[in-house]
Amino acid sequence: MAALDLRPLSLGELLDRTFFLYRRHFLLFVGIAAIPYSFFFVVNLGSALLPVFVRAAAGSTRPVGLTSVAVGGGIFALIAFLVGGIAFLFSVGATVYAVSELYMGRQISIRDALGRVRGHSVTIFGVLFLSFIIMVAGFIALIIPGIYLMCRICVATPAALLEDMGATESIRRSFSLTKSFAGRAFMIYLLYFALVWGVVAMFQFPFMVLMGINAKQMHLFVLWTVLAQVGNFLGSVLVAPVSTIGFALFYYDLRVRKEAFDLQMMMRAVGVDPTPAPITGGVPSMFGRDAS
Repeated sequence: MAALDLRPLSLGELLDRTFFLYRRHFLLFVGIAAIPYSFFFVVNLGSALLPVFVRAAAGSTRPVGLTSVAVGGGIFALIAFLVGGIAFLFSVGATVYAVSELYMGRQISIRDALGRVRGHSVTIFGVLFLSFIIMVAGFIALIIPGIYLMCRICVATPAALLEDMGATESIRRSFSLTKSFAGRAFMIYLLYFALVWGVVAMFQFPFMVLMGINAKQMHLFVLWTVLAQVGNFLGSVLVAPVSTIGFALFYYDLRVRKEAFDLQMMMRAVGVDPTPAPITGGVPSMFGRDAS
C-alpha cells in the first residue's frame, strides 16, 4: 500500500480518510478492538444475568447457594474487568501504531501492532488517567469547559506513543498541537458519539424492549438479555476504532499544518536530516472558525 499523501486536510477529507483506512483494513482494526471488548462482554453478560442466578439460588433448598453465586460472580467479574482493562490499553496503543504504519505505506498485523505496545502500557494508562482527571475537572466546572478540554487533549496518546513521551509531557504536547483546532476534534467526537447511539439503537435497543415485555417469562428474558449483550459487544467492536483512527490521523494533520511534517518526511526520504520546524499559529479554530 502506498503512503497516504501528507498535506493539510479539510475536515471532510480528515473524516473521509478515517473511514477509508477503517474500510480498507477492517479486519485489522476490528480484530484489535475485539480483544478488550471480549472481556467486557463477559463482565456485562455476567452482571446482566447475575440477578437471575441470585433469584434461582434464593429459591434453592441449600442456604449456601445465594452467597456462593454472589461472591463467585463478583470475583469472576472483577478478574475479567481487570484483564479487559489491560487489554484495552494494548488495544488503544495497537490501533495508534497500526494507523501510523498504514499512514506511512507500511503493512502491519494485529500481532505486530500489539507487540509494539509492549513496554508502553504504563504510559498509555498514565495518559488516559490524566486525561480523565482533566475532563472530570472541566465537567465539574461546567459542561462546556469539559468538552473543550476533551478536544484539547485528544491527541495525547498518539503523541506519547509516536514521539516516545511521558504522560504529562504528552498532555502538554496535545494542548500545543490542538491550539486553534479544537473545533475539528469536537466534530470527530460528535461523529463518534452519533455512531455509538446509532449502534445502540440498531444492535441493543430492540432486545432491551423485548426484555421489558418478557420480564416475567424467565427463559425469554434470559434469551433477550444474552442477545442484547451480544449486540452491545458487536456494536462496541465496530465503533471503537473510529475515534482512535480519527485522532491518530488528526495528530498527523496537525503536525503537517504546524510543523511541516510532510517536508520533514520528504527530506528524510532523500537522506537529509531535517531540523524540526517551529510550531506556528496554524489556521484559526472553529471553537472559533475552523469547521471547514
